[in-house]
Amino acid sequence: MRILLAEDDPMLGPGLERGLGMAGFAVDWVRDGVEAQTALEAGGHEVLVLDIGLPRQDGLQLLRWLRADQHDIPVLVVSARDGVNDRVTGLNLGADDYLTKPFDLDELIARVHALARRRQGRPQPEMRLGALMLQPQRREVTLAGQPVQLSPREFDLLAALMERPGHVLSREQLEQRLYSWQDEVASNAIEVHLHHLRRKLGPAWIRNVRGVGYKLVEPDPA
Repeated sequence: MRILLAEDDPMLGPGLERGLGMAGFAVDWVRDGVEAQTALEAGGHEVLVLDIGLPRQDGLQLLRWLRADQHDIPVLVVSARDGVNDRVTGLNLGADDYLTKPFDLDELIARVHALARRRQGRPQPEMRLGALMLQPQRREVTLAGQPVQLSPREFDLLAALMERPGHVLSREQLEQRLYSWQDEVASNAIEVHLHHLRRKLGPAWIRNVRGVGYKLVEPDPA
C-alpha cells in the first residue's frame, strides 16, 4: 500500500517514513503543503498522513482544496493541536481520522490499516479468497490453513491483487502500488515477483491477461 506522508518536522518525518516502511507501506514523504498538493494531483496514493502545521500551505488549507476538488483519498491528520475545537475543525474539513502528537507508531499503523479497509469496503482485518487468507497487519498468508512464506515484495503484490480479486491490474498499476519515489524498479520486477508467487501458491491462482495485466482468481476445484 502506498502512503503520502506530509510532515515538515526534520526529526519526526524520517522516523515515520522508516517506521511505516518497516510495516510494509511504500511511503512518499513531502515536507510542505505545496509538495503534498502536487503529489495528490498526480495520484497513486491510498492514504494521506497529514500534519496540520505545514509550511507554504498548511494542512487545513490542503484539506479544503482536497475535498473541494472531490479527492476521496482517506486522510489521517497527525497534529500537536490537541484541543477539541482543533479536532472538530479537522474532521469537519474532511479528515477521516485525527491523531494527536505524541503518538505511538503502532497506533498510527493500525489507524492507517483501518482507513484502507474502510475505503475498500472491507470491515474485517483479513482478506480471503477461497482457501487463501492474507492478514495485512501481521503480514501473514495462509493457504488451506498452512502458512506461506513470502518476501515483503511478494506479500505486497499479493495484497494488491487480493484487494480486487478477479480484476485485471496492469504492471504499471502494480508498480505504483508497491514502490515509492525513491525505489529503483527493474523493468521485469513485477514479473519476477509474480513468478515466485505462482511457485508458492500454485500457478492457477494468478492469471496473465495478455497485453493487459494480471488478476487473482480462485482455482477451479480439481
